[in-house]
Amino acid sequence: MRFRSLVWGLVLTVTASSLAVLPASAAVHWTDCKLEGKEKPEDIKGSECATLQLPVDWRNPNGPTFALEIARRTGKHRIGVLIFGPGGPGDSGVDRIKTGMDRFSPELQDRFDIVSFDPRGIARSNPVKCTTSLYAAMPSPLVRDQAGFDALIDYNRRLADDCRAHTGPLYDHVDTWQTVRDVDAIRRALGEQQITFHGSSYGTPLGAQYAETYPHRVRAMVLESVLDHSLATPRQFLDPQAASVQDSFDEFVAWCDRTTTCALHGQDVRARWADVLARSDNKFNASFAVFRLLYAPQWNALATVLQKGVIPTPPPPTGELVSNTLVPFCQDWNLQVRTYPEYAALLARLARNNPGMPYPGQFMAISLCLGGPAANNPQHRLDVHHLKTPVLLANALHDPATAYSMAQNVQRQLGRNGRLLTYEGWGHGSYTKSPCMTATIDTYLVNRKLPKPGTTCPAVPPTG
Repeated sequence: MRFRSLVWGLVLTVTASSLAVLPASAAVHWTDCKLEGKEKPEDIKGSECATLQLPVDWRNPNGPTFALEIARRTGKHRIGVLIFGPGGPGDSGVDRIKTGMDRFSPELQDRFDIVSFDPRGIARSNPVKCTTSLYAAMPSPLVRDQAGFDALIDYNRRLADDCRAHTGPLYDHVDTWQTVRDVDAIRRALGEQQITFHGSSYGTPLGAQYAETYPHRVRAMVLESVLDHSLATPRQFLDPQAASVQDSFDEFVAWCDRTTTCALHGQDVRARWADVLARSDNKFNASFAVFRLLYAPQWNALATVLQKGVIPTPPPPTGELVSNTLVPFCQDWNLQVRTYPEYAALLARLARNNPGMPYPGQFMAISLCLGGPAANNPQHRLDVHHLKTPVLLANALHDPATAYSMAQNVQRQLGRNGRLLTYEGWGHGSYTKSPCMTATIDTYLVNRKLPKPGTTCPAVPPTG
């Protein structure tokens, strides 16, 4: 899961058959993607972009619409369409197609038309916008008394009202239940009977719910860095996530102890980090910065940061409005904390169980949603008994953002329809981490040949 760099940088059940058919206006009209920002012509050459006009709310399919931006690159020897589900929330699938195709092997690029999109509320797809000055005033999640708890709830409600006013009606409909229908709208607009799907991080609940909702439309599916959307309570959500952050930090310490090129080799790394954290003006921000350096992981960079003793902060955004990419969390997760004692107990539990990394970035899923309404797309166990195609899960053993135990739990929910491929190494994401992972996943996506149960790929030492 990609949480923003704080504070400046973080910038009814309806059956599928009851939904209205895709309007004729949603037909795909591809054109060459346009240059944006610092992109170079040679970087985007071959990418095509299009816009689909889709319902703001699929529960009211004949109501207001918004523009969903999609992009593709075509394969010379295509066997079908591969739709990539972006992570985040906040990642741009259009950017991935335009300038990030190294995410996909040459074989996948040859055998599929690879299509992705900016999810509703993100980037070019009616992004959630908020007043920059208000967004920048976000309180620390580490509130220490009742007054701070009340102030955080008040702030969250004011921010929600502000973002809703600047975003329009889509603001209240950016949950994964809606995005599942967007993905199937893409499939229909492309004229495909089935899709191959590869979801990463926050794109994994999207894929899982798509398989649940449209089981006969799935040709093959990979869920990489698996987020378990069945975790029902704040403790059930936080415990595995926080443990995975602590585990990733412990792996960094062990690497530094045995690696002479580590900037802190021969020193007490834990004590050094504890000192840096204690001196930090914003302990959650400092912890979040370390959390992000564990993603790749960038162990050399992290050691250098701790050696210098100064946690870098991103520059503030400019302009009157800023994007808020985290709204989907509060619409996908019912993790309500009603009282300050309950909130304080969660923080104390995190600190007690994870002494090296007591403030995991995932805690923002709790703090940002305080005082908000119930989720549109609450947690539930997967029901995929109609699925005809097995799903391949891929997860690193030491993933700081999506705990390995969550992938195991999702595999149990999938039952005979799930197979877990384990990368024995480190970091968030695993497909590009080793030739073994890439080849095994490609073989499944192209030929629909699953690896044997219990298959693992050996770790490749990180270089960053």
